[in-house]
Amino acid sequence: MVGTSLANRLAAHLRRGRQWWLTCEGRVDWPRLPVGATFEGEQLGRWAAGQRAGWADLVGEQRELLGALGIEGDQVLAAAKATMVAKAKTSRADRFALGLAALAAFAEREGHVRVSRAHREDGLALGTWLNNTRARRAGLTAEQRGQLEALGVTW
Repeated sequence: MVGTSLANRLAAHLRRGRQWWLTCEGRVDWPRLPVGATFEGEQLGRWAAGQRAGWADLVGEQRELLGALGIEGDQVLAAAKATMVAKAKTSRADRFALGLAALAAFAEREGHVRVSRAHREDGLALGTWLNNTRARRAGLTAEQRGQLEALGVTW
């Protein structure tokens, strides 16, 4: 069952979509509506694109209500959404390991770990990573702090 607040937001977006449709006398080209289009403060373009991309996830009643406004599913948007969802997420531990490996390569090559904030190493913003890691050292495990200190990182 859809939560009450989610149901209320869906109803509000549908109302805005209907108001826009009525304002345009039913002549809305939803596929060409820019994603950034707004109507009465609502991000109508973004909402419409989301409905078209997630068409397969909608229940029959939702499809009927949207269909009455001329909104239909879009296979290209649905495929793009599926691709985004399928992208593997990198865990914190994996991101740390990538940063640590890049820092180790830098330290071996340069002989120090004084990385400029703008430095990139193998596509990784190493300087930013190191700066952020230092700033968030309280969230590191003792093992992670030890690994960094072994490379010469000072706090």
